[in-house]
Amino acid sequence: MIIENVSSNKVFDGWHKQYTHQSAVLNCNMRFAIYLPPQATNNQKVPVLYWLSGLTCTDENFMQKAGAQRIAAELGVAIVAPDTSPRGEDVADDEGYDLGKGAGFYVNATEAPWSRHYQMYDYIVKELPELIESTFPVNEQRSIAGHSMGGHGALTIAMLNPDRYQSMSAFSPISNPMNCPWGQKAFTAYLGKDKAFWRIHDASELMRQAKRFVPAKVDQGESDDFLTEQLKPEMLEAAAKASGYPLEINLHQGYDHSYYFISSFIEAHLRFHATHLNK
Repeated sequence: MIIENVSSNKVFDGWHKQYTHQSAVLNCNMRFAIYLPPQATNNQKVPVLYWLSGLTCTDENFMQKAGAQRIAAELGVAIVAPDTSPRGEDVADDEGYDLGKGAGFYVNATEAPWSRHYQMYDYIVKELPELIESTFPVNEQRSIAGHSMGGHGALTIAMLNPDRYQSMSAFSPISNPMNCPWGQKAFTAYLGKDKAFWRIHDASELMRQAKRFVPAKVDQGESDDFLTEQLKPEMLEAAAKASGYPLEINLHQGYDHSYYFISSFIEAHLRFHATHLNK
């Protein structure tokens, strides 16, 4: 697969780089960012944390705002940040910010017109890791994390693929998308009206039924404007208690939904993942 480097910046003795490539899964040109810590050399391969961003974001939001590179350099962990949806003039879109471009929800769409391009689940789980692992000095040790819509994606993808990920974490995840406006709008469009097909993409439903566990960490701000209507962390916490899932969930007074919140606690998440990636 041909990839093109579009930017390179040295950061804490490692490198932040952006690439574009033609995605066979998404049928469009895609961009991703990767941070390679100084330990990543031809003689040493490092583990990877995949970061999934939220609604309206691209690969740039996390890499520019979270302040993760310093700790990633110390820990010797690469970070890969994909875009949040397919892109291009012929890619289906919606007037709302919560559907279409910038709002892929990390599922494989089955409904027209979305199904032609919106196969984000396969892109994150299969195509992108294959590209990363065949191109860069990384090993097959993977963890996954995300924010909001990306938190939903990180939790559901890890629970659906417990053999592929050493750990999972989320900031302010959409915990119960079947029962919130964001999730209901997106799932109806991408997956159809039959809610039976929604359950495998609902973190609370998956966690309640889980038999195999991936270590999990969730942080949520108590002053988040979306807390009650959209995020519903109490549903995830109840599901974890029902199944005995090893979920660490922390509520933080005064914090909102922004990258100010993420940057305040990203170090703890990276250290959490490094512990499991290095086992």
